[in-house]
Amino acid sequence: MAKKADLLEKAAELKLEVSEKNTIAEIEAAIAGAEKHEVKEAAPAKAGKRSEKSLREADEKAEKEARKETGDTSSQSGEEENRKKGPAPKVRSRLERRGKNYRKVNEQLEAGKVYPLAEAIELAAKTNPSKFDASVEVHVRLGVDPRQADQNIRATVTLPNGSGKTVRVAVYAPESDHEAAKKAGADVVGDETFLKQLDKEELNFDVLVATPQYMPKLGKYARLLGPRGLMPNPKSGTVATDVAKAVTEAKAGKVEYRVDKQAIVHLAIGKVSFGAAKLEQNARAFFDSLQSQKPSTLKTAYVKSTSISTTMGPGIKVENVVS
Repeated sequence: MAKKADLLEKAAELKLEVSEKNTIAEIEAAIAGAEKHEVKEAAPAKAGKRSEKSLREADEKAEKEARKETGDTSSQSGEEENRKKGPAPKVRSRLERRGKNYRKVNEQLEAGKVYPLAEAIELAAKTNPSKFDASVEVHVRLGVDPRQADQNIRATVTLPNGSGKTVRVAVYAPESDHEAAKKAGADVVGDETFLKQLDKEELNFDVLVATPQYMPKLGKYARLLGPRGLMPNPKSGTVATDVAKAVTEAKAGKVEYRVDKQAIVHLAIGKVSFGAAKLEQNARAFFDSLQSQKPSTLKTAYVKSTSISTTMGPGIKVENVVS
């Protein structure tokens, strides 16, 4: 009985549901099972949250949080706590990081000054640091929200003196329109043969003009043409029944502009070689077009800032022409 009493005492410590009614063999089996279960629980798993690595990381994290609460910032790696730090890195200004030619032409601009349009265009030509015939670009920051459908500015404008770029125009239209398109100056003309070129991803054009009845056939090529800005669109005048007129306008300097995600409109209005007078005419044509696109529901200022620059030249702040 002494043995059974000892076993019952041990079973009580393990919180086992056994009594004197159980036999010694049953009590021994219950104790053995409980001890085996304890050993299994104590042993770390090979992987997962109960693995040795995870348990060690959890202990380290708890220790770190405890030190953080007590404000203990002393080094725990045994290294010298107050190591001598090197000199702070010297950060050059944005202008200092520019090239020598850029810094030289930038000296002609007065910091913070806002120039009239005519003077800004003349300065842009003078401050062109590149050796090639650079484009003159206008950048207008608008007060619109491009996510709103009525404020997503997108339009076309015909520059009086052209853009200075050679525009390759492709026409996708019925065979009856091919001859007129070729006379207007189209570089690529076709119907089913043109689709075969798109199948091969041959995009040897800058503008694509299509007739309304042929637009559904271009739907399967939207992922090819859309990201490159080549998908015909009625707003840009590239979906037209009169393909000859559309080709003539594209060749003559009709360009499309649209607001980007940052609510800025960028447009090249010509080349430096155009001269100040022609560039100003193109700029005013663009500003007139932009003024006509002002949303009627806009309650804030339409134009926040305007600047002009050449391809690689400094930006010149311009007085807002558009109200």
